[in-house]
Amino acid sequence: MQSEFGWSRAQLTGAFSLALVVLGLSGVVVGQWLDRRGPRLLMTAASILGVLLVLAWSRVTDLLAFYAIWALMGVCWSGTLYSPAFATVTAFFRERRTEALLVVTLMAGLASTIFFPLTAYFVSLFGWRGALVLLAVILAVTTVPLHALVLRRAPTHEHDDGEVNLDLFEALRHPSFRWLALGFFCFALGIGVFVHFVPYLVSRGYDLTTAAAIGGLVGAMQLVGRLLLAQFERRLAPTATIAAVYALQPFALLVLLLGPLAVAPYAFVVLFGAGRGADTLIRNTAVARLYGARRFASIQGVLSLIITGAWAGSPVALGAIYDRFGGYEIGLWIVLVASLVALVAIRVGVSRTDRSAR
Repeated sequence: MQSEFGWSRAQLTGAFSLALVVLGLSGVVVGQWLDRRGPRLLMTAASILGVLLVLAWSRVTDLLAFYAIWALMGVCWSGTLYSPAFATVTAFFRERRTEALLVVTLMAGLASTIFFPLTAYFVSLFGWRGALVLLAVILAVTTVPLHALVLRRAPTHEHDDGEVNLDLFEALRHPSFRWLALGFFCFALGIGVFVHFVPYLVSRGYDLTTAAAIGGLVGAMQLVGRLLLAQFERRLAPTATIAAVYALQPFALLVLLLGPLAVAPYAFVVLFGAGRGADTLIRNTAVARLYGARRFASIQGVLSLIITGAWAGSPVALGAIYDRFGGYEIGLWIVLVASLVALVAIRVGVSRTDRSAR
């Protein structure tokens, strides 16, 4: 597309950033819909709209239209990706919730592994427009029928086993929520480190190929972190598990900043990737345990909006720090401090919920 239209990389990637912002903003409304009406209509309609948008993308000739398509793409993401999927799984599964969420994240983790090379192959044969048409067909065949035919309303567990079930406003007023919101926001700032990790290694003397190979290991370690969490969550107390998971990111950053250059990036990738992978699971299971499943999607929608702000702002802030000071070190120390704040805030939030439940 850059070659055909002459648009800059900033203009092209700006559309993706716009979709992320829309994803965060629409997540609150989507969460309330899921809690009240279930996932079938929402996820089916979002899948159909996604197919139409990919087809429209294949015909785009104007930058404004391109941005409009991607803004609507953010709406589709909020109705089809992790948030509604996790809300559906959380509502259906209680005893083996972590394992069920693990299956979803492992399958989703295969997306880039499959579709990056497949898309490149399609582009080599049919050009970028033809590739999008084929991807739209695949999207239609694999998502619309499954969402329409398989999804249904979850069973009601409001009075089973004494499980806590707060509504949205009760959760927002709960003394733990502001601590959790602060903690999840500060932890999410770490995404900026991942975005800038390869340029950071290059600035420290690694060649681009080696730096990219090391950075690519983060995805694999995310899967490892999720698998390990599923194994250890049953053996450790919830507070101990949460503390262990959210200690990984600040420790990884400390190793990266102070460890020997030859081994520190590899150690960082192991710790950082495992921590962020486990966070995807434990954040959702923790919210369900603390506030219940009845209004999980609405509560998670508010938290997702807060987290999306960190995702959108952190890469830009680290880039600005690099431009101002000529290096990433100051930015990394700031994220390390924020990660420690996250660890403390989440631990306090969980403790306050446990005390109020007694």
